[in-house]
Amino acid sequence: MKRRDFVKGAALAAGAVALTACGKKEEEAAAPAAPAVSKQMRELKMVTTWPKGFPGLGTGAQRLADSITAMTDGRLTVKLYGGGELVPPLESFDAVSSGTADMYHGAEYYWQGKSKAFNFFTAVPFGLTANEMDAWLYYGGGQELWDELTAGFNVKSFAAGNTGVQMGGWFNKELNGVEDYKGLKMRMPGLGGEVLRQIGGQSVTLPGGEIFPSLQSGAIDATEWVGPWNDLAMGFYKVTKYYYYPGFHEPGSTLSCGVNSGVWNSLSTEDKAVVQFACAAENNRMFAEFNAKNGDSLDTLINEHGVQLRRQSDDILKAIGDASGDVMSTIAASDPMTKKVYENFLSFRKKAMGWTSLSETAYTAARALDYKYGG
Repeated sequence: MKRRDFVKGAALAAGAVALTACGKKEEEAAAPAAPAVSKQMRELKMVTTWPKGFPGLGTGAQRLADSITAMTDGRLTVKLYGGGELVPPLESFDAVSSGTADMYHGAEYYWQGKSKAFNFFTAVPFGLTANEMDAWLYYGGGQELWDELTAGFNVKSFAAGNTGVQMGGWFNKELNGVEDYKGLKMRMPGLGGEVLRQIGGQSVTLPGGEIFPSLQSGAIDATEWVGPWNDLAMGFYKVTKYYYYPGFHEPGSTLSCGVNSGVWNSLSTEDKAVVQFACAAENNRMFAEFNAKNGDSLDTLINEHGVQLRRQSDDILKAIGDASGDVMSTIAASDPMTKKVYENFLSFRKKAMGWTSLSETAYTAARALDYKYGG
């Protein structure tokens, strides 16, 4: 074959291939796109111990549900049920454990009837601050102990919110000494309630929606709830004006998201990571929101509603501290798991107190000194 004929033939062949390829592209462009692989969509039911939409607690639970839904692009759609909508508030854990619901948002100390160890994963009297709780859970062995505890109940739990240090509560009388607690009927769950009984009071556990009517009717004489932002929303100032601080019982109250173990194990690695990090994000965001809202709310309570802010005396706090130590020692012997958690927690608390006193406590004391700053 002559070279000229070969080149000519090759050129024609290349043109034919190009036209064929072009035709195929036009056909593909004109044809409808092949359907994408369909996503496996799941709706997960989240029950809560809070009224739906309640500031901070209820809205934080909703924000967590919405975050998981958005971050999975709808693969997991989390539908929130406020306390009492699907199950009674304090039955949220049982609902998730049994599979009636898929997830809960609540406070672990509500489940202390199952094991006293649950208290440590919300708050214990004179325990850890919010920052210290995070340090314990994420880097001090707390999460591993929590996993061990909840595995026996078919649940996997994560920190998913924090209120920070709470107020001492609302009282229908002044507190001049620890003897004023004797016979006092006070809404206070968790180990704080045990301490209250130790100093002569009567502890009552009530979900949020039942506190105001109980205080109004005289069924209880006092209540703790959270802090100024939430307490303002609850309207406690309409019933009593004595508002005490600090709250010995909940120095850094961690809220939790529990997932049914079967549901958790069925999730992909990707979706497990989404749930885990959505909880961690809400843990931080809720704490920031409470810190942002409490100051203005306290100002409203005092200046618009005539609330009398009082500090519990050192004598009262020392007596409560002694009682707290007795209660903690007693519950440590209640079962092997509680003892295991208690010993780890106590060891971490000692280390945390040393560093906090040199960092946060020392700094805030220095910041409060009388010196010129700004303006």
